[in-house]
Amino acid sequence: MSQLKDFIHILSGRFNNAQQFHLLQEQGVTDFPYAEHVNTPCNNKISGLPEDFSGVFLIEESYYTINGHTNASSHLFLFTEEAHGICLTSFDLPSGCSKTNFTYESMQPVAYTALRASEKFTPAVYRLKDGVWEGGSESMFTPTLKFKLFERFSDELLEVSEVMEMNGKRTFGYDQPILYRRAQ
Repeated sequence: MSQLKDFIHILSGRFNNAQQFHLLQEQGVTDFPYAEHVNTPCNNKISGLPEDFSGVFLIEESYYTINGHTNASSHLFLFTEEAHGICLTSFDLPSGCSKTNFTYESMQPVAYTALRASEKFTPAVYRLKDGVWEGGSESMFTPTLKFKLFERFSDELLEVSEVMEMNGKRTFGYDQPILYRRAQ
């Protein structure tokens, strides 16, 4: 369980890509987002967890700003320690919640038995390599919509690459990963 504890410690907190964003702006790149993540463990808001439950549920609040317009997207993830690494399973948001306004503060207590793993998302597996966790997955959200995730996490940096493709053509994502650093 110590690997999971260390992994969650790295991932928890407030992060942004201000350093990367400002550098790209100075280079004339205007179509890359200013991005923020707020990652908060939330097992304390889930009732009825099994006695031997060793996983960690985490709310990821994501905010992407381009050309003065901010989009919010939140997710509920479960992290578990497996023999082959740390596994991220995406869960559907609790009933009545929306990706655009779901936050740790707004989360009402929910029963563990009411939570459902996403049927669309292929769980991501992360392995520790030279002090950096890396991994990801590819998911087919529909027969024509593919989601590709690749991430690298360390104490210094969360490197996140997310790409959506419709019929093999990118509809969301960037040529380079978003580089998040812990907010001061």
